[in-house]
Amino acid sequence: MRILAIFLMILSLTATSAMAEEKEDRVPETLGFVEWVVMKDTRLRLKARLDTGAKTSSLHAVNVEEFNRNDERWVSFEIPLGDHEDQPVEGEFKHDDVVIVLERPVRRTVLIKRKGAPSQRRYVVDLEFCIAGTIHTTQFSLTDRGKFSYPVLLGRRFMRDDNILVDSSDSFLASKDCEYSSLEELVENQQAKVVR
Repeated sequence: MRILAIFLMILSLTATSAMAEEKEDRVPETLGFVEWVVMKDTRLRLKARLDTGAKTSSLHAVNVEEFNRNDERWVSFEIPLGDHEDQPVEGEFKHDDVVIVLERPVRRTVLIKRKGAPSQRRYVVDLEFCIAGTIHTTQFSLTDRGKFSYPVLLGRRFMRDDNILVDSSDSFLASKDCEYSSLEELVENQQAKVVR
């Protein structure tokens, strides 16, 4: 029994050491304090602020409603494009005309303490997005960011897990772009609904 315990300890230390070496081998990528992100499922382009003061990332979302799917907790939520107007316009639609509707499993809920305001409980979901030409997955809390300058806030968890450094003196430093859709393409491909 003691030999098995020693073997498991050595195996665990070897795996931990290998993971640490792999993380150290990756060269950190430096991004600006504001960058473009593209939500993978919809190709929706949004401005994101990289915030070292926040642990969890957050996404602008309204009408967040929990529901049950196959005995699991899910949420549906909307991203109104008129609140930030980050998509290119090519035709008849305006930002106020278009809303993205998404559904995701609930990963967890979090209680956010806010200075000068009551605490707020938020749903947290996993979302895939592209930044600097690379696809990432991280946890996003869903909250109304309509009064903020940026619809997406990327926190330390994302930066730590993906080896990102932030240059707080500059923005839009990404050397690669991510493919995104115009308002018309979002509607045409039924990735958004028209609300006018």
